[in-house]
Amino acid sequence: NGLGSLLFCTLTFTYSCFTAPRICVLGPPASGKTTVAMWLCKRLDAIRISRETLLFKEILALTKEAKAYKERKQGWILEGFPENQEQAWMLQSSGIIPRHVVVLYAPDTVLIERNSGKRLDPFTEEVYHTTFDWPSDLLVQQRLVEPEDLSEQEISKKLMEYHRNFPGVFQIYQKVLKSINADQPSMDVLSQVLTYVQTRHRSAAPFTPRILFCGPPGSGKSLQAALIAQKYDVVNICCGQLLKEAVADKTKLGELVKPYIDSGYPVPDNLVMKILAARLNALDCMTNGWVLYGFPRDDVNALNCYVFHRVFFFNLPYDSIMERLSQRRIDPVTGERYHTTFRPAPTPEIQARLRQNPRDKEENIEKRVETYYRNAKELEDFYKDAFYVNADQDPYVIFEFIESCIIKPLPCKKVKRS
Repeated sequence: NGLGSLLFCTLTFTYSCFTAPRICVLGPPASGKTTVAMWLCKRLDAIRISRETLLFKEILALTKEAKAYKERKQGWILEGFPENQEQAWMLQSSGIIPRHVVVLYAPDTVLIERNSGKRLDPFTEEVYHTTFDWPSDLLVQQRLVEPEDLSEQEISKKLMEYHRNFPGVFQIYQKVLKSINADQPSMDVLSQVLTYVQTRHRSAAPFTPRILFCGPPGSGKSLQAALIAQKYDVVNICCGQLLKEAVADKTKLGELVKPYIDSGYPVPDNLVMKILAARLNALDCMTNGWVLYGFPRDDVNALNCYVFHRVFFFNLPYDSIMERLSQRRIDPVTGERYHTTFRPAPTPEIQARLRQNPRDKEENIEKRVETYYRNAKELEDFYKDAFYVNADQDPYVIFEFIESCIIKPLPCKKVKRS
């Protein structure tokens, strides 16, 4: 029909930008669809399309409107459509597929009560309510009108029709659909809607993550990397260990690195990068993904050629770092590791033979922490989408947080429009 053709034309002209929002806001009468759709349009710089706006455009010449949409490359918020399965199939067959479908719901008694106080601003099309949302502007108050279909009998009829048709719509959009309770404060509803439409849906593509852990010494990067690697079968890459392996294997690069390792000086980034690149390009890393820590230290551009799926910064107070590292001990006979506070030696005999790694002396820890924080700000500025981890808590609580960040899709970025 004419309305369907107009809808197809309007949506396809606003469809060209890949990151632009494509959202349907559905729900029964008086659930707040118009309020939510108009608010989303302002927040996301998108175009609101409803049955009313389309009918208005049928009267106008469409060409100028469509041309303007195409130039702006804006996304769309489709309000109150599709109303049934047939309309949903029409959108699908036309290649118009929403990324997010928001369905507002509330008890019928609440909706009927709401509808009785509903008022419409004919100039802006904004919806107000005599009890819950009355405008403060006197001019707006004076021009508000009652919608035509305000009778309780009419709203009850529309509610019955909605409940009859909604299951068919749900069947088509269930994988991208979220139901939100509209019987709560409006700002809570809007906040939940915005949170949902700014998320990306999970992909069925193979899971080959590339993860970077940054943080001061003693913040638990190695433990979390081991837990992630064990659960998801990704390659665990400690940069420091990688350099030691190169020296032990007596490779050409290992020979160049050896003097720095022996003297305790930092290995130049160009040498580190050559060894690291060879490891990251190995078949197991390419196939399974990897989690990396211990690099970069200072040159934020060193890993420019690699795209990380997730970057995490571990934060730990200085006193906690000193407590964790300065009290570490090792048994030279068994190789067992102990901690004077958290895991003391079980017998006086073992306690007597424990040794401390020179790296764990307070003055050396202080230097390493100072080196990290000297460059931390630059790293944080470079990886703007990074997650921040409170490393001063139970390791398995930290792991659950990191795991949730890895599995959940990143929020959609709002595209800046010129």
